[in-house]
Amino acid sequence: MSYKIGILGYGNLAKGCELSIMQNPDMELVAVFTRRDPSTVTIQTEGAKVDSADNIENYKDQIDVLIICGGSATDLPEMTPKYSKMFNCIDSFDTHANIPVHFKNVDDAAKASSHTSLISAGWDPGMFSLTRLYSNCVLPEGKDYTFWGKGVSQGHSDAIRRVEGVKNGKQYTIPVPEALDAVRSGSEPELTTRQKHTRECFVVAEEGADKAKIEKTIKEMPNYFADYDTTVHFISEEEFNANHSGMNHGGFVFRSGTTGKNGENKHIIEYSLKLDSNPEFTGSVLVAYARAIARLASNGDYGCKTVFDIAPALLSPLTGEEIRAHLL
Repeated sequence: MSYKIGILGYGNLAKGCELSIMQNPDMELVAVFTRRDPSTVTIQTEGAKVDSADNIENYKDQIDVLIICGGSATDLPEMTPKYSKMFNCIDSFDTHANIPVHFKNVDDAAKASSHTSLISAGWDPGMFSLTRLYSNCVLPEGKDYTFWGKGVSQGHSDAIRRVEGVKNGKQYTIPVPEALDAVRSGSEPELTTRQKHTRECFVVAEEGADKAKIEKTIKEMPNYFADYDTTVHFISEEEFNANHSGMNHGGFVFRSGTTGKNGENKHIIEYSLKLDSNPEFTGSVLVAYARAIARLASNGDYGCKTVFDIAPALLSPLTGEEIRAHLL
């Protein structure tokens, strides 16, 4: 069976989804929908259409799953409920505190229209979420730790670029090695925000800009840098383009716990990711879960789902017999 996929948007994440679809023989990209002029968007998939997002409703009978590649701040809270009335959908909504409200809005829309949608797929939330849940179930007495990096934080990089006098900028989130070592030791440390991560910024300043003022503004920025030890490097545009054009990321999830009558035996569960391309990896997760969503919808299992609701076998193109024989 071939699953017919639509992609809404064509930024870095959408391009990652398109590349992942190419690696999955049971997936077919039908169309990319854009808010830009479609004639200005060139995709890599022969035979797939590029159409205006205004025409998306015309494809209701041609697409099994719509992958929505918008931003979590303003796009997805509006888009996913809206399009869940027309399609089975999946998104990568990552504003953790707002997930319950987003889930309810999508669930109401999907159930009312007999569709199945999944929110918050990716690596965190997503793969890291699964690790936290599995680990809590296996080690009910213990503590969770999540570290991000070393990698590019797109939100923090955008915040840098909004500072007056900044021409370009990129920010890397870096786990503190001593904090990682303390968690791996099983000592279950209490760690503050500042003790867990540092932030390193690479900035191209506008000509004549006040670099001292830029550095001060970045380091004192609330909700982004004020709670962290932050280093700001000023570099040339040439160095920026040569050394900071990638979108690598990753991180670690730990569960430190005990078993035994008196907790005498310690255990550490550690899951890590090292990603050369954050959007391509996230796109790969979305495409795998799109397969599961299509299968649930075909069985009449409607409403909103998260990664917690999806059986692992539904992600795989292999048969149950093949999975048991080769992966169990």
